Amino acid sequence: MRSRFALLIVLAILGPVRGAYAQGCALCYTTASAAGAAAQRSLDYGILTLLLPALTLFLCAIIMLYRRAVAAAA
Repeated sequence: MRSRFALLIVLAILGPVRGAYAQGCALCYTTASAAGAAAQRSLDYGILTLLLPALTLFLCAIIMLYRRAVAAAA
């Protein structure tokens, strides 16, 4: 029951947000597509560099919450 409710909440929040799917800034897209292959690769590495710490913190928080829930249920 909880997992269905959580899935419903996630879909309700992320479903109607069109901008989250494309990140449709025309100026950013034009500038990135006009850059050379090396600049595009550097942009990809920059995005990955910014994503990894945030993703790591998020996953650590989820793991800690899961362990706390399991400990409380036992």
